[in-house]
Amino acid sequence: MSDIQLARIPAGALPPQRGRPPVRVEAFEIGVYPVTEEQLAEILGVTAAHPRRPAVGVSWLRAVRFCNAVSEWEGFEPAYRVDGDEVARYDDAEGYRLPTEAEWELACRAGSAAPQYGPLPEIAWTVADGVRTPQPVGARLPNLNGLFDILGNVWEWCEDVVDEGREEHAIRGGGFADDAWSVRADVRRAGPRREGAPDVGFRVARSL
Repeated sequence: MSDIQLARIPAGALPPQRGRPPVRVEAFEIGVYPVTEEQLAEILGVTAAHPRRPAVGVSWLRAVRFCNAVSEWEGFEPAYRVDGDEVARYDDAEGYRLPTEAEWELACRAGSAAPQYGPLPEIAWTVADGVRTPQPVGARLPNLNGLFDILGNVWEWCEDVVDEGREEHAIRGGGFADDAWSVRADVRRAGPRREGAPDVGFRVARSL
């Protein structure tokens, strides 16, 4: 399958915010790009209509299963135990997984305390661009970690549970249909684990 490019993110800490204490994050790897239609299609055994666009309409559960499938493809121990809709992560597994919210934010900020790591017209696709679909990955400038499209283009699933009772998980980053106030490193929305959305994709991570 098409290679998944990873960037190594050094250990770091997120500063206190809105009553949140500082959060320490260990070093990890994260995808340079969101998972593309081509990469998802290769796992599913289908043809991608737009190979370089981020894969969207993918539920959190399907994103987890994708992580396990790619791990097995590359000979890594899968990071998740999946039993129907029940998911648990093996903390010591070397396989692909979804980033935690703290990992995602640390990777997105790339050392910046600002809500955006650059001018949005240069780094992100937003409603100001007048596009109606996700755009091919890598067309705008990366952050200092070398990550493309981590703000704008599509929102991205994170591993964290936001509402246990409703089985909702965190989504970060803003998308092509969002105003600037949503396309920020500190903005979160959430979605049910069984449902996808046309502006929500994901990128993978790996523990070190």
